[in-house]
Amino acid sequence: MISTYPNVSGKYLIDGKWIEAEKTSKIMNPADVTEVVGEVALCTLEDVDHAITAAEVAYKLWSKSDINERASKMKAAALEIRAIVEENVPVLVRENGKVLVEAKKDLLRCVDIMNEAAAELLNWWQPEILPGSQKVQIRRRPRGVTAIISPWNSPMILTFKRVIPAILAGNSVVVKPATNCPLTIMTFLKVVASYFPKGVVNVITGSGSVIGDALCTDPRIRTIAFVGSTETGKEIMKAAASNVKNIYMELGGNDAAIVLEDANLDDELITKLRYGILRAAGQVCSAVKRVYVHESKYDELVEKLRKKFQYIRVGNGIQPDVEMGPLNNKAQYDYVTGLIDRSEQSGATVITGGIQIDPEGWADGYFIAPTIITGAAQNSEIVQTEQFGPVIPILQFSTHEEAIQLANDSNFGLRASVWSENEELAIEFADQLEAGAVFINNHTVFQDLHLDFPGLKESGISRETRHCSLEFFADTFGFAN
Repeated sequence: MISTYPNVSGKYLIDGKWIEAEKTSKIMNPADVTEVVGEVALCTLEDVDHAITAAEVAYKLWSKSDINERASKMKAAALEIRAIVEENVPVLVRENGKVLVEAKKDLLRCVDIMNEAAAELLNWWQPEILPGSQKVQIRRRPRGVTAIISPWNSPMILTFKRVIPAILAGNSVVVKPATNCPLTIMTFLKVVASYFPKGVVNVITGSGSVIGDALCTDPRIRTIAFVGSTETGKEIMKAAASNVKNIYMELGGNDAAIVLEDANLDDELITKLRYGILRAAGQVCSAVKRVYVHESKYDELVEKLRKKFQYIRVGNGIQPDVEMGPLNNKAQYDYVTGLIDRSEQSGATVITGGIQIDPEGWADGYFIAPTIITGAAQNSEIVQTEQFGPVIPILQFSTHEEAIQLANDSNFGLRASVWSENEELAIEFADQLEAGAVFINNHTVFQDLHLDFPGLKESGISRETRHCSLEFFADTFGFAN
């Protein structure tokens, strides 16, 4: 079945023009791999150079623009995008695999990002006077051409949280969406680009090894904003070192949830924990990837979570009653199913649940049932790696010291959570956990879009936590008189 393609299908954007690509690749629906959702352009190195050149020319003028003009244009673009949210929800579901509720929430958050960052710009841009005997100001200025490389798991939010502040700060951008699901983000960026001078927003697609390498080594690129795997992030750091680019990265996670002995394992807690694990079929960097529970609550937690998993409705996200969709692509599907198989072969117990919606169609999609793993060792693959799927290992601990040691026994440090009736005790735990952010009695995201807490260790770079990420895309300098 071939569906009607979105009007950005097979195209890319350079210097205000949407160009038909000579070579394209099909984008398949992960819930039904017989359905072609659209095409993605396979850009060349010449296209990359053209895009950077256009962005460099645009930057020279856009960087001098008035901040009120920038904010006004962004708010106007937000109004138009809000008007097309509903019609684009099904496209995101079909190219990404999210369920309808999750897809709509992601698109609405893009509108929120645009409005809130535009409002924050007016406060953030003002010079900051430092105390002291000499009058010293901290002033801000845009940095230059910015490369934004986006992932396939949450393409909308994770692209807009970089593109929008980069533009508002006075930079021009070259955006490379993931080839698995670029259509909705390109549709939205088409609207954004129409409100700004040509060349401020450029979008190229294709092979990461070709386009990504070219973006990361080109000396005209001054900032790289990347969201993706830690291994790819390491390669980007190597490439960017050649001309000392600024790097802003959100990388992998292996988030630990610690359930203490005083936690009340009622339906509210189990529901929140379940959502923290299975949101977007577990394909979220900041999803719960490991659960450590006190030995006195271990059996109770496993049983209650098993029952909660049992009733998750799994299927094609385009159906309104589906709660969890497929994995996004075959490579990820093969990895997660292999991880489950290897865990069972090593002696762990695999507990699957879920209700299959349209079980006859499962063979045509990358569906995996919600899965609990018990009996796995701390040094096992399922515990030490980032699963990025609907599978969760549950381990037990005896002492608080052991819980902290186990949770910190990871190369990652993105998020963590502590589940306890004692807030003071939970805060004591939080102070000892190696994570960019710790939640108490929940494992979610920050609702306030002004906030952004990158991870520790191999989970990310950059520590600015305010101003809608505007600070990541500007330089500061001192001015004294």
